[in-house]
Amino acid sequence: MKQKSKLVWGWAMYDWANSAFATTVMAGFFPIFFKQYWSIGVDVNQSTAMLGFGNSIASLLVALMAPLLGAIADRGSFKKKFMIFFAYLGVLMTAGLYLVGKGEWVLAIFVYVMGVIGFSGANIFYDSLLPSVADESNVDSVSSLGFAMGYLGGGLLFLLNVVMTLQPTIFGLADAGEAVRWSFVSVALWWGTFTLISIAWVPEPEIGKNKSRENSIREGFNQLFRTFQEIRHLKTVLLFLLAYWFYIDGVDTIVKMAVDYGITIGFESNDLIIALLIVQFVGFPAALIFGRLGERWGVRPSIFLAIGVYIAVTIWGTMMREKYEFYVLAVVIGLVQGGIQALSRSYYSRIIPKNQVAEYFGFYNMLGKFAAILGPALMGIVGLMMRNVLMPENPSAEELIEVGQDAARWSIASIIVLFVIGAVLFYFVDEEKGRLEADYLSKN
Repeated sequence: MKQKSKLVWGWAMYDWANSAFATTVMAGFFPIFFKQYWSIGVDVNQSTAMLGFGNSIASLLVALMAPLLGAIADRGSFKKKFMIFFAYLGVLMTAGLYLVGKGEWVLAIFVYVMGVIGFSGANIFYDSLLPSVADESNVDSVSSLGFAMGYLGGGLLFLLNVVMTLQPTIFGLADAGEAVRWSFVSVALWWGTFTLISIAWVPEPEIGKNKSRENSIREGFNQLFRTFQEIRHLKTVLLFLLAYWFYIDGVDTIVKMAVDYGITIGFESNDLIIALLIVQFVGFPAALIFGRLGERWGVRPSIFLAIGVYIAVTIWGTMMREKYEFYVLAVVIGLVQGGIQALSRSYYSRIIPKNQVAEYFGFYNMLGKFAAILGPALMGIVGLMMRNVLMPENPSAEELIEVGQDAARWSIASIIVLFVIGAVLFYFVDEEKGRLEADYLSKN
């Protein structure tokens, strides 16, 4: 029992490690620094579009690699090795953001994209290790523990980074800009250091341990080809992935673009940073509670509840005007964000073949990344289109600001359709049928 507990905590600690990147870099400082430092002087809607397209490029590259890497990992003992490789790629790129100079937005996007590839690629194999550290009775709570640790770990470092930017002289720094650049370095150190715990405590699953690397790569290609042939038997998996594709896109887009949206409609960056901190520290206990809710009330109703909350949050977000509203929305998002992510992961682990876990989590992450291509790009396109529609002839400075804000509200509203489609498709997913299909493929 003690060894099992150590295994679970070792696995969850990787979420503690890598969530610093998701919080400080992706959701927090990168969007602000990109707008105010790296793309200084660029139109706000254009910079939103550039950031959206950068996120989409990173997601596309990961999506294309995910299933093949997962298949190779399944045919040999490479799940943990791949996780380590991508994790430290992300660590290196995150530290590299310190070196990007003012106005160098192209280089900033490139380094950021490579960092996201490291972060997302490692998550494919981190997720695929879940069935080896949890069983049917506790997979929901273990999955939720991972996200909860992520919220707590990411939130603690983010709190330190916020203090650094608000009081840079205490840390011997010249100004807030230098503090942000050193915050990127602190994320790299945090991520790289705490990943060592997962490396030490979580063993590589035994499947295919004696196979050579060359055979594993060749068999990985063959396995991927066979999976495309046999996946017609897994109609439940396909339907769930399609539903997940839509609703998790809405979640990821809000995570990646909320700060940029808030700045565009006129909120101060410090207000947005406080809101992100609220999400982190509300998300820690909420993710644990959602795991218990999934075990007692059911995973399906819990996911539907979270989707409904996100639809309400997005509608409210298009109309908010006051600072306190952003804080309230942060609390509400914190209550459901970790829950929908954790329960989606554990639900999926129940309906996939147990001998092809990494490959199917490759598909899972692929669909998530393809969805994240759609969301940020959709916001960028809708924002630019509405800006052109709403722009008067010879606008004043005040009218330019107002048009930019109105276009941004239309861009965030476009995300609602993703949650609605995802909920409708998820309604038709039958978990019991999915288990039977997965068992059939595992035995044949």
